[in-house]
Amino acid sequence: MIEVRNLSKAFGEKVILKDFSFTFERGKSNLIIGESGTGKSVLTKCMVGLVNPEEGEVLYDGQDFLKMNFDERKVIRQQIGMLFQGAALFDSMTVEENVMFPLSMFTEMPYEEKLERVLFCLKRVNLENVIKLYPAELSGGMKKRVAIARAISLKPKYLFCDEPNSGLDPKTSILIDELIKEITEEYNITTVVITHDMNSVLEIGDNIAFLHKGLKLWEGTKKEILRSTNKELSEFVYATKFLKQFRDRLENE
Repeated sequence: MIEVRNLSKAFGEKVILKDFSFTFERGKSNLIIGESGTGKSVLTKCMVGLVNPEEGEVLYDGQDFLKMNFDERKVIRQQIGMLFQGAALFDSMTVEENVMFPLSMFTEMPYEEKLERVLFCLKRVNLENVIKLYPAELSGGMKKRVAIARAISLKPKYLFCDEPNSGLDPKTSILIDELIKEITEEYNITTVVITHDMNSVLEIGDNIAFLHKGLKLWEGTKKEILRSTNKELSEFVYATKFLKQFRDRLENE
């Protein structure tokens, strides 16, 4: 579990986050949604220590991350898996080498043990047959799945996903959403997903925080979001024709 309490961040005169509080629950897909430029990325950077907030607390299972020294933070960071927006695979490395990279960086496992873990993670994302290929030989969806395998290679307690469906077709996006949800529940991970994709929200939104101009204006579940009376949230949710039709159908039920 990750608890964020009264987090505020500004760059000069520009306030990016103001008094944000939210509990990211273990074993659930916790989504941060909102328009571009509303503070989602800055929030997650504060949560992993890439940006220091002016005020607030970030508690990893009760431990205040912001008050830790470098070595204490390093212990927490080794328990964090990251899925970046563009997959961020190393082009010069094979799939095997990409997934093995965190194991080589942070463990002293012998090669045979690392390879066993790599094969396990690739099998979990249904890609054990591409181990010797390079990223350039993979589709966009396959790259994301390799990135997920790499993110879970160290058996993380916390998983951060930045726009996991960016650049993917709708069918592949659904597969990635399902995979994230399955892994979250299977390994009881605290998963944090940044997204503005409403399909993802409706598929995996167990616990959702809506950010608008640096403020948390709403929180709830995917079942509650479509019936929210919050004006700004409704404008964000029903920005597509499909969802407007969905809302009209709900109102007529």
